[in-house]
Amino acid sequence: MKVTIGDVAKKAGVSKTTVSRILNGHYEHATAETRERVLQVIRELDYRPNALAKGLKQMKTNVLGIVLSNLRNPFWASVLEGVEDACRSLGYSLMICNSNEDPALEEDYLKVMQMRQVDGVIINPTAKNFSLYESLCNNKFPLIAINRKLEGIAVDTVVMDNVLGASMAVEHLYRQGRRNIAILLYPPEGVSPRIERIEGYKQGLMKCGLAVRESLIRIVPEQKGNIKEATKELLRGPHEVDAIFSTNNMMTLEVLEAIKELGLTVPADVALVGYDETVWSQHLDPPLTTVFQPAYEMGEFAARRLIQRIESKRTLKPKTVVLKPNLIIRRSCGST
Repeated sequence: MKVTIGDVAKKAGVSKTTVSRILNGHYEHATAETRERVLQVIRELDYRPNALAKGLKQMKTNVLGIVLSNLRNPFWASVLEGVEDACRSLGYSLMICNSNEDPALEEDYLKVMQMRQVDGVIINPTAKNFSLYESLCNNKFPLIAINRKLEGIAVDTVVMDNVLGASMAVEHLYRQGRRNIAILLYPPEGVSPRIERIEGYKQGLMKCGLAVRESLIRIVPEQKGNIKEATKELLRGPHEVDAIFSTNNMMTLEVLEAIKELGLTVPADVALVGYDETVWSQHLDPPLTTVFQPAYEMGEFAARRLIQRIESKRTLKPKTVVLKPNLIIRRSCGST
């Protein structure tokens, strides 16, 4: 039996007007508790307006949506710049949402974007809503995944060569005389860049004739302070760690904090390579060697590809574009 807006309102204990406002992103007349209750009922009943349930569009809005996983990371500012520049040049506006790595919030945003009739969505997926991603693609909703792969789903994808980036970092540390190279990363489950950076780290070690030691691979829960403590544990341990590969620019700040609190210095006591170039990398003392990712190009290409798919009169086959990183060498690993 077809679910109606009245069914949603009745189960959530609110008016149909309140449901309609929340569906359209107008939250100012509802409390956070009411909003969450209504969205939960929508999820439970799998409610969609008729046109969307049939996979139809009533009108073209010239608006794209983008759902990112963590707007606190400076990497995404560059991606957004590329997306916005492409949208502006091609006559589109942009609706920006931040899932903050929360799959429930990501699902809410995707459904709201459909209901607000955006023409297509760029997503850095949490990789935990596979049935939803698959449903969108099966219903021919224009979608493009960036930074993270959605294995097994036929979707346009723009990613970085993370294996190459990690391998370059390790090989550079080896050339600087470092032999006990540790890696820090957040839990990789389902997150392709993290999986690939571990693989690149291992490949880099093997290219250099170094053994892969699991004791030097530290997977750390993504909560503030955990990286700092993991770094201290590594540097106090028996492994004589002389280099650290930090796989995320936000974690690099905690690594540096830990090194400082232990009374050690970079690069005399420990060399450091970070992932992602930021505005502050070159201003650290010493300046930080980083794996640079072409973030602007990722955003620009993703937006142009999505708009091409929206405006094409024929069905385009999904394709994956892999962008190449490069190493920016500074003094955090020793002499350049």
